[in-house]
Amino acid sequence: MARPPDWVVYVIVLAALIGLSLGQRENADAPPAPPPPDEMEGALLGPVTPFDPAVTVNAPDIPFQPSSGTAFSIAREGRWVTARHVVEGCRRPAILVGGGRAVAADVRLAPRADIAVLQTAGGPAALPLAVTEPLRKGQRAFHPGYPQGRAGEVTSRLLGRETLRVRGRDQRDEPVLAWAEVGRTDRLGGTLSGLSGAPVLDRQGRAVGVTIAESPRRGRIYTTAPDTFAPAVRGLQKADEPLTGRRINIENYGLVADEMRRDLRVAQVVCLSA
Repeated sequence: MARPPDWVVYVIVLAALIGLSLGQRENADAPPAPPPPDEMEGALLGPVTPFDPAVTVNAPDIPFQPSSGTAFSIAREGRWVTARHVVEGCRRPAILVGGGRAVAADVRLAPRADIAVLQTAGGPAALPLAVTEPLRKGQRAFHPGYPQGRAGEVTSRLLGRETLRVRGRDQRDEPVLAWAEVGRTDRLGGTLSGLSGAPVLDRQGRAVGVTIAESPRRGRIYTTAPDTFAPAVRGLQKADEPLTGRRINIENYGLVADEMRRDLRVAQVVCLSA
């Protein structure tokens, strides 16, 4: 039997040694890198400053007028968040649950922000909250709710901080975020009245604030800032709360909003007549 050349033997031995070495090597590879941020996202949003632009809203000094808005669930035990001006002064606020039925809600108003927490006897699955996540200028948000009292949604991009100066019955200066509206439900024209109280959702489907006002002529949407949203919901969503979130993008945000309304994670809040 012919003896193989020496170089063949050396190659086989070297391959065996390399294979043994690689097999015993510690695997400390990092996980795949996250996808790159949206190309329109910019610098981190800074803290509140006295130099933030201001917008003035005149609140009419008249008795409460029944209205409707949007609320979203943050705890299955029956905790909802909406805009304060939707329910302030309402004697019988309620969450519409379909079929002409409504569930009565108790109200707790935030003292210095356009936020209210509603309490009902039980509720649907909760939306996840992201009260400590940093925000970036240019990042996208989604606002599912009931503009004009009908199902609808809007998408926007973060412009920056402003100060909302409310003048009238309820005088206050409130830090808010200004967003540029960049898309909405097909055939939804005109005002977004009724979207007040809708969650401001990031691309992971987490609530980062509450929708509270609009400026149609400027194409802007105003929402609560982290400085007011975080204290208003602190402790209301427990660490073991079962959460139902879903990634959102410009292709699916209408479908995701429909799911949220169907599951009552996003619902319509009304003031019932006395």
